[in-house]
Amino acid sequence: MSQKNAPQLVPKPSDSKGPLALDTGAIEAARKHLEDGAVTPGQTVWRDSIVALLNDSLATELVCVLRYKRHHYTAHGLASPAIAEEFMVHALAEAGHGDRLAERIVQLGGEPDFSPDTLSARSHARYDASTDLQSMLRANLEAERVAIETYRQMVVLIGDKDPTTRRLLEDILHDEEEHADELAGWLEK
Repeated sequence: MSQKNAPQLVPKPSDSKGPLALDTGAIEAARKHLEDGAVTPGQTVWRDSIVALLNDSLATELVCVLRYKRHHYTAHGLASPAIAEEFMVHALAEAGHGDRLAERIVQLGGEPDFSPDTLSARSHARYDASTDLQSMLRANLEAERVAIETYRQMVVLIGDKDPTTRRLLEDILHDEEEHADELAGWLEK
């Protein structure tokens, strides 16, 4: 369905039965194009922009997985076994975030972009090849802080345009905040 044919997202005054009324035109349009699955006409207005944001976040999560895994395998020093294990825990969590983002992209009728050729260009976070533990912790904390700010902005941008995606991003944001707190705690030791 083209965007110009999509129903309005705001109820028309003629459809209103008070200040809170559903858009009956959008509800009727949802009965059509069943092949679109969960994507209803009200979502198509913002879908391409949301899919683009999600694909950039997918790239970020994948770069974070790679960075955390490298740090896991190359960490050395007295505190390294415990911190290296934490790096792997974070790598697995970031991979889970990537999976959830890819699933949502598909639900919205988009295609998740796993292209290794463009990952670092699309990622908000940087890859890091540090060799000392303190630099690894700092690089990972920086990446988590970038993810926190990115997800926070996405939650605001998406707002009520796509509540399901907003909730997903809020859930991932919560995880990223926990990761940042854990890394900051390791830096203090």
